[in-house]
Amino acid sequence: MNATINQLLFGWYPYLCITIFLIGSLLRFDREQYTWRSGSSQLLRRRQLTWGSNLFHVGILVIFLGHFVGLLTPIAVFDFLGISHGFKQMMAIVVGGIAGIACFVGLTLLVHRRLFDARIRNTSSFGDIAVLLLLYVQLILGLATILISLEHLDGGEMLKFMTWAQGIMTLQPGVAALVADVNPIFKLHLFLGMTIFLVFPFTRLVHIWSAPVWYLGRRGYQVVRTREQGGRYGRRHGMAPHRPGDRPMPAE
Repeated sequence: MNATINQLLFGWYPYLCITIFLIGSLLRFDREQYTWRSGSSQLLRRRQLTWGSNLFHVGILVIFLGHFVGLLTPIAVFDFLGISHGFKQMMAIVVGGIAGIACFVGLTLLVHRRLFDARIRNTSSFGDIAVLLLLYVQLILGLATILISLEHLDGGEMLKFMTWAQGIMTLQPGVAALVADVNPIFKLHLFLGMTIFLVFPFTRLVHIWSAPVWYLGRRGYQVVRTREQGGRYGRRHGMAPHRPGDRPMPAE
């Protein structure tokens, strides 16, 4: 690959993707939270949806965490813990392979359900189908890299990608030269992965930000009804009418 094109794709393109990912996600979370959904089809092929969704989400979470920890953990940390690059490479192959197969089966069920059921396809937008196919191609490329990684069990290729990813995060676009000579399948996988971040804010993938993690540390509340009679609503339902300043009482 031409050095200039390589620099653009793996030196500067990542910053474009990250910028749009962060700003776009923030704006959409702030203004358009009710738009990140697809047309409802839960009553159609429900069993296929359940199996496909569960396998896909479990697999994709393991894959994401594996990439995040594997690529962005400083190399010095693995050296300090005594984890060799070869062992790390083998763990990535085994764990990533199992998670990838689970994700592939789940995503295949979801793609088949959405494309080959006429009723579901008619309620699907272009974005719903496009994001599934984008993830499907990316997953296939990721599984294909396992076969190539088996030829580099010393962890040398993985070390290149770790150094590249950490260099990009520390504002060193020159690290693009590290991946100039890697297998084209790796390059396609990297490029498509960055592109997913680029289109992320414009697809239903933003529903990730709706995960209710903020409820984990929140105190519980319960609605307390009183026997006080007041107003037509209170007399009918046995509840006191709402008064300004009333607040729910914390659960004990």
